[in-house]
Amino acid sequence: MTQKIGIIYSSVDGQTKKICEKLCAHFNDQKIEVELYSIETFNEDILEFHTLIIGASIRYGKHHKKVYEFIQKNIIILNQITTAFFSVNLVARKEDKNSANTNPYLIKFLNTIDWKPDILEVFAGKLDYKSYPLIDRLMIKLIMKLTGGPTKSVQPIEYTNWKKVDDFGLRIQKSLETK
Repeated sequence: MTQKIGIIYSSVDGQTKKICEKLCAHFNDQKIEVELYSIETFNEDILEFHTLIIGASIRYGKHHKKVYEFIQKNIIILNQITTAFFSVNLVARKEDKNSANTNPYLIKFLNTIDWKPDILEVFAGKLDYKSYPLIDRLMIKLIMKLTGGPTKSVQPIEYTNWKKVDDFGLRIQKSLETK
């Protein structure tokens, strides 16, 4: 089997895609073959990949239904290769909710599916009130108020820890070396 990595993303506002692009750049720098796909356009044979990474953002407490559908449809094949999953959400901006063991959205997600990825991670997303439609902006402000986050910001606030993204890429790279 080739050492090819596939990365699939489900992104609402673009931060998950940006994280995936950073991972692609890391693997390209390491001369590791990598392909990036939106979950809406992915139509490849999963078995052509040594490792498949799925990145998904949270909106209103849930990952997009296409993520669940993709996993359910491909569960048998996903269990035959190395897999990684990461969740992107604003709750992960908090120190006590920014790991796979402490992030409530990732824990809830893993409890609702039968798939157990080999490598898990959580990244904080980006808060950009100006880019959201009115209803989303109001809902996110309410959620931020309830969770002690900023409710006013003219400039986007990027909470993503890019060093953590690099470390995630290194963990995946090391898994290629051990198999």
